[in-house]
Amino acid sequence: MRPKKFVRQESSRHSRIGKNRKKLQVWRKPKGRDSKMRLKRKSYPAVPLVGYKTPKKDFGKISGLIPVLVHNSNELNRIPQNSIVIIARIGAKKRMELLKIATEKKIKILNVGEKHETGK
Repeated sequence: MRPKKFVRQESSRHSRIGKNRKKLQVWRKPKGRDSKMRLKRKSYPAVPLVGYKTPKKDFGKISGLIPVLVHNSNELNRIPQNSIVIIARIGAKKRMELLKIATEKKIKILNVGEKHETGK
């Protein structure tokens, strides 16, 4: 299930708060006196509530997999099957080595990047 996207009040009306600009569509609590969104009226955008919270068993997972930070090949060899790898800030030579090992073992890597994926 995809998480619900909560949009700022009036973001579809004004360009300065997100109309056609995804980065500006950040959540702000509606505080207006007559705000229908604050009153949680029907047919108005949803407001975050406790019912939208992620279940405890899925909390902290990325695409259903547990993220693991990896610095070297020893750590990469020890990761469990139901996990996704995040490569730490390391040099290009070691990064390429880790990518090679991960492709052999069919391990998913979260922060591959386009230039490393093609081998340029």
